[in-house]
Amino acid sequence: MILMNGFKEEPPELHNAMLQATQRVLKSFWYVLGEEVKQFENQWSNICGVNHGIGVGNGMDAIEIALRGLNVGVGDEVITTPITAFATILAILRSGATPVFADIEPNSALLSIDSVQGCFTKKTKAIVLVHLYGQVRSMDDWIAVCKQNNILLIEDCAQAHKAKWHGKVAGSFAHAGAYSFYPTKNLGAAGDAGMLVTQSFSLAKKARQLRNYGQSKPYFHNEIGMNSRLDEIHAAMLSERVKWLSEFTERRQNIAEVYHRNINNPFVKLLARPEEKSSHVYHLFVITCNNRNALQSHLLGNGIQTLIHYPVPSHKQKACLEINNLKDLPNSEEHASNCLSLPCHPQMSDKDVGYVVDSVNTYNEE
Repeated sequence: MILMNGFKEEPPELHNAMLQATQRVLKSFWYVLGEEVKQFENQWSNICGVNHGIGVGNGMDAIEIALRGLNVGVGDEVITTPITAFATILAILRSGATPVFADIEPNSALLSIDSVQGCFTKKTKAIVLVHLYGQVRSMDDWIAVCKQNNILLIEDCAQAHKAKWHGKVAGSFAHAGAYSFYPTKNLGAAGDAGMLVTQSFSLAKKARQLRNYGQSKPYFHNEIGMNSRLDEIHAAMLSERVKWLSEFTERRQNIAEVYHRNINNPFVKLLARPEEKSSHVYHLFVITCNNRNALQSHLLGNGIQTLIHYPVPSHKQKACLEINNLKDLPNSEEHASNCLSLPCHPQMSDKDVGYVVDSVNTYNEE
């Protein structure tokens, strides 16, 4: 079986380094907000090209803390995409703001800038721009629109580790970037973990308080904070895993190139290629098919696991049905009905990749 993730096939050297990192933390007897977290915060913020990294419990918390740190809350509207993990929406709701859903571009499944502009009201305070599936596009346009309309921009980088647009890394374009290091991400811990990255000293200062009960110093609480701290063990393991990220990313991109070049089934559509190779890190390689369930069954019968990201758009989720600004979003709804994610991870062999291509190409709806 070709699986969506290849944890068991990862290099033994990487696993040994993670075990040694864990032992290092256990021997230090310091388990929360210690030197390992500081080291990884510096390591990742440097990779992103920003001044500050604030390790938090998960990617959802990173978005919430970014919004709250930028004074987004009750009475404010935050525009985002309905094609995203629901954590993006929960973070907006937990900040006290109201999510507003704009439609996507069908060729990329990314948020449509034209649809977003049609959602602006006097209450619009921010946009959460999701770098869906690992792709970063048109950042100059997003920055310009936000500046023209005095709107905050937050990047949801949960799937876009080291994705670059014109040489700049995801998370460095906006007021804040939010990363998840969930185990299945391109850079993943052995559990939940996340980070907020920013150029802003004031936001970083407030975020450090918010993640730790709102404390300015021990037992002095300036904010209504939360408990969202990156653990020392996760930080130590991430410091080791990040050393492999460039190699793993290049492998994902090479697999994607084989897919783009060789999948030629008329019943299957591929999302648009990135304008720059470095702008897509292929956390997921997504195709669409009008009879998605039949294609998924065909691939499973050939020993290939696939997943759907995401079968129900957020504006159709039961938890969102009482939001009074909901509207039909045809591109999002069609994509959710047709999308399918193929295996595209760095542990796949060339033989695996070729077999996936052949299996997709032999699917026939007739």
